[in-house]
Amino acid sequence: MATVPGQLIWEIIKKNNSFLVKEFGNGTAKVQFSRESNNLYNRHSFKHSGLANKKTVTIQADKDSSVLLATTKTKKQNKPSALLHKSALKKEFSRMSKAVANQVADNYYRPDLKKAALARLSAVHRSLKVSKSGVKKRNRQA
Repeated sequence: MATVPGQLIWEIIKKNNSFLVKEFGNGTAKVQFSRESNNLYNRHSFKHSGLANKKTVTIQADKDSSVLLATTKTKKQNKPSALLHKSALKKEFSRMSKAVANQVADNYYRPDLKKAALARLSAVHRSLKVSKSGVKKRNRQA
């Protein structure tokens, strides 16, 4: 079975799809976001689209407070259950960032998404940190 080229998929879905979120910014400036999976910046563009590209990268929080890095297997496009190659990252942040940079850019998988992948990793890692108990507020009443 032949696969459909990514440019054709993007031309079909770029005007309207179920993941598209249209918002109005300042004045009449329209901003478009996307809720699709495998979209690191959640921008509605061909570069960041998880539907139109064969090679995609996903970074998510896992159940056991670790970071999940998933990349798409290009040969398994017709098998959704075997589509993603998942790896859990449980080390400190510097090692996780090196692993993500190695997987995304150094292996020539999607070097254009290196900055976006590291930004998503930073945000997910920051969200997983347990907040420490801060300074207690003093009671102003004596």
